Amino acid sequence: MIRFNRAISPFSVLSFDLDDTLYNNRPIIKAAVQAQFDYLNSLTQWQAQGRHYWQQCRDQAAQSNPALIDNVTLWRKHTLMLGLSKIGYQDAELEYHVNNAYTAFTDARSNIVVSEQVLELLSQLAKQYRLIAITNGNADVEQFNLKGVFELVLQAGMHGKAKPHPTMFEQACAYLNVAPQQILHIGDSLDSDVHGAHNAGCQSVWLNDQHINYAYKGLPDIEIANVFALKQLLNSASGQ
Repeated sequence: MIRFNRAISPFSVLSFDLDDTLYNNRPIIKAAVQAQFDYLNSLTQWQAQGRHYWQQCRDQAAQSNPALIDNVTLWRKHTLMLGLSKIGYQDAELEYHVNNAYTAFTDARSNIVVSEQVLELLSQLAKQYRLIAITNGNADVEQFNLKGVFELVLQAGMHGKAKPHPTMFEQACAYLNVAPQQILHIGDSLDSDVHGAHNAGCQSVWLNDQHINYAYKGLPDIEIANVFALKQLLNSASGQ
């Protein structure tokens, strides 16, 4: 299914969100979080705090430093530091357990395999368009089979505020030397992807397959129900 909500202008760059757009991120995050908690719960002092302790520390970290919300990596590290320090760990011992808990998370977080069908789709698209990725997540494409696919990868925190803030889109325009309307951004979230693209003056494709009620009520330029619809969409857009 492809729905055009408005006519699109010519574009030369395809910008992709990563998590839940090019692969199903939910089991990956679940496994990564479990790996982190398996490590933390091996510490008697941590386990004694109960199952709500992590969320309490996470909320406290964000209240103390609201900028962390735009950087999920730093937010997790700060939460680990706060939670472990509050139960008595200090100095080298604190650093040791923070690093080990975070490594347990990131090792599982990068255990991603993008399907051959998606990789083939991206390969076909790359023959006609420049491909980049703009993500609020912390998946490291260098660690799995999206390595080398994108000309540019921008991550929230590392490269600017999280979508829907326009910073990363603006950085992409500057790096690629293109006008905003030359970028067509594809993502699964109305709130971050579509809203963010519109805030930056870019065009948008909403992958509507999550069945979520979003706060943003603006219309995407194009709506699709399956990422493989992009091939048909782009053939149509190029007049093929």
